[in-house]
Amino acid sequence: MKYKKLLHLGISVLLLGSILTGCRGLSSLIIGSDISVSNNKSSEKVLNVFNWSEYLPDSVIKDFEAKYNIKVNYITYSSNEEMLAKIMAGDDIYDISVASDYMVDVMRKQKIIEPINMNNVPNFKNIGAQFKNLSFDPGNKYSVPYMWGDAVIAVNKSLVKWDITSYSDLWDSRLRKSLVVLDDERAIIGIALKKLGYSINETDPAKLEQAKEQLLLLKGNIKAFNSDSPKTELLKGDATVGFLWGAEAALAEKQNKDIKTFFPKEGMYIWQDNFVIPKGANHKENAELFINYILDPQVSAKISKEFPYANPNAAAHQYIDGSTLKNTTIYPSENDMKIGERLRDLEDATKLYDKIWAEVKSK
Repeated sequence: MKYKKLLHLGISVLLLGSILTGCRGLSSLIIGSDISVSNNKSSEKVLNVFNWSEYLPDSVIKDFEAKYNIKVNYITYSSNEEMLAKIMAGDDIYDISVASDYMVDVMRKQKIIEPINMNNVPNFKNIGAQFKNLSFDPGNKYSVPYMWGDAVIAVNKSLVKWDITSYSDLWDSRLRKSLVVLDDERAIIGIALKKLGYSINETDPAKLEQAKEQLLLLKGNIKAFNSDSPKTELLKGDATVGFLWGAEAALAEKQNKDIKTFFPKEGMYIWQDNFVIPKGANHKENAELFINYILDPQVSAKISKEFPYANPNAAAHQYIDGSTLKNTTIYPSENDMKIGERLRDLEDATKLYDKIWAEVKSK
C-alpha cells in the first residue's frame, strides 16, 4: 500500500508538471476569473465543486445558489487522472468531485475520500437499483451515482463512404489525420486492447506492449485528442470519424444528420460517474446538500436535457423526453450492454498504462 501511494504521488507530480490535455470545455484546470475559491473552514455558505467540463448546466448551479444561499465555485478537469493528481497534491479546496467507477475504487483504497452521510441525501432513493452497491464501492459508502454512459464511434457518412463496424477499422489508411478521439488514457489504450482481442483491463505486460505498438500506428490517423467536446471537430468537418462519449455523439447526430453512431463489434466501454467527497473537505454538509439537490428528479432531468448522458435517476425519467430515453446512442440496447466492459482499478499495472500513454502522446 505504501508503494502504491508513492506511485500515485509520482503520477501526481508528473501530471501537475505537464500541460494537461484531455470528459465530458477547456483541457486543463479552470478557475474562472470571476471565481474566488474558498478553503476557509469558517465560510459555511460556500461549496467548491470539482467536475468535468460541459457536464452540469450553469442554470442548475445558479438555482442551487439562490435556493440555499450558498456560493458555488465550479472548477473543471479533463480526465480522471488529472482530477486524482490535483486531489492527491494536497489541495484542500475541493468539497465535492465526480469520479468514474474505477477511480472511486482507487480513491477509496487510497483513503482520500470521505464516507457520505446518507441521512443528508434522502434523494438517494431515486437512483435505480442496478446503479447501486457496485463492486467499486459496496454499499455506496463513499459515492453516489451521477450519470452513466458509453464511448462510441461516430462517422460522418457524407465524407466516409465505406462501412466502419469495428475498432480495427480506425486503423484504415484512408482515415489519415481524420480521427478525433478521447484524450483519455484508459479509453484509448482500451481501443487497442479490444482490437487485439484482449480485455480493456488487461495487465499482462506483453499484451500491453502490443497495444502500445498498435497505438503508435494509429497516431497517424489521429487529428485531435479531445475529451471535453470531441463533437466539435466532427461538426466543423476537421474530423470525419470520432471515438467519443455517447452524449456527445447524440448531440452531433442531432446537429448533423450525416453523422451516424455505432457500437464496435468488439464491445464498447461502459462507465458510471459518481459524486465523491475528498478527504478533509471544508464544507462537507454543503456537499451532501448539493448531492441531494442534484438527485431531485426534476433537477436531474434538467441536467439530462442539456447534457444528454444516460441518467441513473429512475425517478427523473418521467421528466425526460421519451425520444431521449429511446435513443440507443445514449441508452444502449441490452445486447450491446452485454458485450460492453467497465474499467477496473489496475493497481500496480497502472504504471504500465501511464508509461504507454506518455510514450504514445509524446511521439
